[in-house]
Amino acid sequence: MGYLDDMAGEPTGGIGLCGWILTAFSWFIVICTFPLSLCVCIKVVQEYERAVIFRLGRLLTGGAKGPGIFFVLPCIESYTKVDLRTVSFDVPPQEILTKDSVTVSVDAVVYYRVNNATISIANVEDANGSTRLLAQTTLRNVLGTKNLAEILSDREGISHHMQSSLDEATDPWGIKVERVEVKDVRLPVQLQRAMAAEAEAAREARAKVIAAQGENNASRALKEAADTLSESPTALQLRYLQTLNTISAEKNSTIIFPLPIDLLSSMVARKK
Repeated sequence: MGYLDDMAGEPTGGIGLCGWILTAFSWFIVICTFPLSLCVCIKVVQEYERAVIFRLGRLLTGGAKGPGIFFVLPCIESYTKVDLRTVSFDVPPQEILTKDSVTVSVDAVVYYRVNNATISIANVEDANGSTRLLAQTTLRNVLGTKNLAEILSDREGISHHMQSSLDEATDPWGIKVERVEVKDVRLPVQLQRAMAAEAEAAREARAKVIAAQGENNASRALKEAADTLSESPTALQLRYLQTLNTISAEKNSTIIFPLPIDLLSSMVARKK
């Protein structure tokens, strides 16, 4: 059974004569109360858990125990369960002054897990709470070096930078930061209005440029059509008949007869 190796585990440092006496006394109690003592001494941890055992205040060698069954001596040993599953938490919205002196409110989500159960218990009092506080300060520090345009356009790069910074800082705590995502960037209302007005002005300018280009292309096409019609009088007459056909189909009670400009010019010249 897996707990047989655990029973042979020794603390990481010397426990002294008094410690050996207490250990022997604990074993004596276990033997005298056998098999009832098994109900107190045998513990079970799940597949996703590990147990960090202390004997007389010192860590046992061999690291964390589990998953499965392990053995705990009564009175002199205590253990703490550590969950190895990935944990996610929301970083509260942080008021951040960007590099270009714009105040924004940014929140994020962090995914992490315990990578070393023994270190997470022995090196830091509260690994989960410390990771949450560090995530808040890291978010403020990273975004404080970016301008507003970079925050809005390069969220993926900012997330990777935060993830690497958090992972490096929490490694001595036995924590592995797997992913960081910037959720939302909230701008002041006045800044939103200013950006909306700027975007609207830019769209109107682009629309005017496109309309001007369209007018230019249309005028060139009309010029080419006029040049083609002027080269062939027959084509002009056919165009005239086609126009009459279109008008009669839409409003058959009205017929328009265009008067050639050349005829008017000749009549004016004769009067003079």
